[in-house]
Amino acid sequence: MASSAIARLQPIRLPRSTVERIALASTVVAFVLLFAQPFANTATTWWNDPEAGHGLLLVPLALVLAWRRGIDPVAKPNPALGLTTLGAAVGVRYVAALAADPFLSRSAMFLALAALVIFTWGMRQVLAWWLPASLVALSVPLPDVILGSLALPLQLKASSLGATLLSWRGLPVHLDGNVIRMPGHDLFVTEACSGLRSLTALLSIGVLLGGIMLRHPVARIAIIALAIPVAVVVNGVRVFVTGFLVAFVDPSLADGFTHITEGWLLFLVAFAILAAITYGVVWMERRLTPGAAHA
Repeated sequence: MASSAIARLQPIRLPRSTVERIALASTVVAFVLLFAQPFANTATTWWNDPEAGHGLLLVPLALVLAWRRGIDPVAKPNPALGLTTLGAAVGVRYVAALAADPFLSRSAMFLALAALVIFTWGMRQVLAWWLPASLVALSVPLPDVILGSLALPLQLKASSLGATLLSWRGLPVHLDGNVIRMPGHDLFVTEACSGLRSLTALLSIGVLLGGIMLRHPVARIAIIALAIPVAVVVNGVRVFVTGFLVAFVDPSLADGFTHITEGWLLFLVAFAILAAITYGVVWMERRLTPGAAHA
């Protein structure tokens, strides 16, 4: 039996009357005119920026989940709140245009989408679509200043874990910030190796696994929270493996195809760990609530 997060309720009904079709067409045209530039900028960022590429997967997946979820049968339109939210979105879009801030423009675009949902079906429908909405929120590219502030502590933590593991292996190392100094070699943990990409991907997977497989909000939050230490520890192991290969095999293995392949393999390990934790929580939920239905 499917989880309540994606169970079908009422299918999304397409407009049938002429008035409904005109209203829909007018809304689409107005939305395109107002948010064409932020959408194009967001799509370009998804395509070109490795830190934001997950949006190419999350948004289509969110649309599929929203369609499968359908419309809550007790959802009621809320034009007042919808128009208020839409007005706020237009205001944010105007400020973003003045400030030339792409993040505000993207936020305004998704806020306007939420406003249209509220106007048409009410706030209850937004809550019913919490899983697709969460995936869409995770797909919004963050400003460079925020990415930089997140990447630096992740770099330092990965460097520290990698250096500790290399020391346990018996290799004399000296940690200098994000540089691991080994006999004859220096291993520089760059921003690209901070683990921010894998952390973002694991958080998205945690949201998806929690929404599909788990029933209790606390369990879902726990899975999302556990994705953070899993990503950090696995990235530290990646730094250790790279340092080990540099010190004992071949320094050239720190770059190129081998380094990329190593990152993908360890990400699969992180995903397997998170999936195993999720299945453990599913088992606990079944034991505590024998009648619970899971995916």
